[in-house]
Amino acid sequence: EQSSVTSYAATAVAIVTLEALAGMWINAFIVSVICMAWVKKKTLNSNEKILLVLGSSRFWFLCISWLYFFLSTMYHNYKYVHPIFQLLAVAHRFFNCSEVSVSACLCVFYCIKIANFRNSFFIYLKVKIDRMVPWLLLGSVFFSLVIGILLFELIDKPQCNNSTGLENLWKVKIKIDEHFLPIYFITGFGYAASFVAVILSVLLLLFSLWRHKCNMQTNSMKDLSMDAHIKAMKSILSFFVMYNINIISLILTLIYSAEGKSVMMFLIYVFQYAFPGVHSLILIFSNPKLKNTLLRIL
Repeated sequence: EQSSVTSYAATAVAIVTLEALAGMWINAFIVSVICMAWVKKKTLNSNEKILLVLGSSRFWFLCISWLYFFLSTMYHNYKYVHPIFQLLAVAHRFFNCSEVSVSACLCVFYCIKIANFRNSFFIYLKVKIDRMVPWLLLGSVFFSLVIGILLFELIDKPQCNNSTGLENLWKVKIKIDEHFLPIYFITGFGYAASFVAVILSVLLLLFSLWRHKCNMQTNSMKDLSMDAHIKAMKSILSFFVMYNINIISLILTLIYSAEGKSVMMFLIYVFQYAFPGVHSLILIFSNPKLKNTLLRIL
């Protein structure tokens, strides 16, 4: 039985490691290309700024997540060693919330740039969105930092005034489990806020696309605005799928972590580690500069 558990752990670590390395390579590629363009042009447009922060967040999220998963699988008792568990958990949640919220910013940016509405507030946003992007990114990082600090307080409380010796291991575990729900509630709040932004962006773009199609029905010529709408819809729908997977994974993690069903948890981790790389790959092929650079390298 011990050998089968060890074999399962080794297989899980090997699969997750391959996924994490692939995702880190893809996001490191995005960051490298944008940084080289930044050095050459001495400036970045709004889309590149968002992709730079998103790629960086996902790269570090995958690094921390891999370390978190490796220690959880191979050295389970590290969770009760102060402050290793607290620092890794906070870094994991910080970069996770950061990449989710920044990708929501990218989704909102596409919607405001491409959707056509005559509303005065929407026109104001369209004019000012390039100036707002740095503040949106700063707000996303600050929001993630606040969630990270709150999580640190919640995680740190169970181990305060407790030694980390084996005689107190069970007591510490019980106290950590008592704080299980608040941790997932706070993380879920971060997901939900970003998910609402994605849903609104999808609905607004769909409505704009439908209205634009109605106006262009009599025009048989190829319409550039229609192409822009469709490309944006493809990117935003990929965001939509990603957020659905993330929220479902969060709910399943809440259920199966409490029940200790390791096989289901492993499947959840496989999805969670695959999507940062897969979605970044979609972003690369939807960006001509990144796509051409990648094809030249390959």
